[in-house]
Amino acid sequence: MNTTTTTEQPALDNIHHLAIAVTDVTASVAWYQAQFKCDVAYQDATWALLKFANISLALVIPAQHPPHIGFVVDDAARFGELTTHRDGTRSVYVNDPDGNALEMMARDSVRAG
Repeated sequence: MNTTTTTEQPALDNIHHLAIAVTDVTASVAWYQAQFKCDVAYQDATWALLKFANISLALVIPAQHPPHIGFVVDDAARFGELTTHRDGTRSVYVNDPDGNALEMMARDSVRAG
């Protein structure tokens, strides 16, 4: 009798986006669209979100948004008080041990796709 058991690994968290600093959001969006196949999910004067096949890229003005990595997690509130953003997502910014900015995004506030 074979009693092999399988243990399911917990689902991995998702990286939603990488955010890089730019000086001119409009010019940067135009450049990225000219160089790559991507869609603009959101754009205003201080940030834009470009959708690629496997991840999104945020273009941010550092005075408004720090360059960061955005993670989608089930328990974002454990990192601190969540803020609701103009796109409807809720998140909190924290720093890793080396001072890198991370955005912890509440999974239930992030649209699929």
